[in-house]
This record gives sequence, C-alpha cells and structure tokens, in this order.
Amino acid sequence: MIVLDTHVWLWWINQNPKLKTTWLEHIELADQVGVSAISLFEVSWLDRHNRIQLPDPRNEWFDKASQAVDLQEHHSDPQDRIIIATALIHNALLLSADGKFKLYTELEDKLIQ
Repeated sequence: MIVLDTHVWLWWINQNPKLKTTWLEHIELADQVGVSAISLFEVSWLDRHNRIQLPDPRNEWFDKASQAVDLQEHHSDPQDRIIIATALIHNALLLSADGKFKLYTELEDKLIQ
C-alpha cells in the first residue's frame, strides 16, 4: 500500500505535470493506493478558501477522485502529521512533495520524494 499526501493526490487525480515520473511509477506499481481522511478535509478547505482550483465542482471532483484512487514537531501542519501517521499505522510507503517529511526518522525506508 502507498499513501499519497494531499498535493500528490491532487496532482495525480488532475494529471498535473508536477507529478514526477518516478512518483507515478510508484503509484502504478502499488497494490493499493490510499489517502488519509484528513486529505478530503484539506482539499475541501483549500477549495473553499480559493487556495486551489479544482477542475470540477468539489462534489464531482471527489466522486472522480474516489473512483481513481479506489480506496480499499518538524512539521506544524496537523493535516500532514495525520497523513504521516496514516502511512505509519498501515506500514505503507508515503509519497510526498513536502521537504519536511524527510525529517521524520519514523519514515525511513517509507518515504518517496
């Protein structure tokens, strides 16, 4: 299983060129791809506050994202801390664009950047 952080998930679903080829390969090779529940909150919050532009209305975007994903103190961002915890609890790889994630020794051998 691989857990995607919120931005990687957005880039993957929206086919954004910011998604590195090596990240896409990890996603495609994973037996399961998941996101933390907090990522749904984060996308909604970012959209509501005009910090991101979704290509479709939020509810439609989540429907498409759910189908595509097929879900079966270095960092002050609580959403990212929950994403890290999700990967650790599930003993999953974590794919993230966030440079601060590498500061967590718990993610050694689990972090893909």
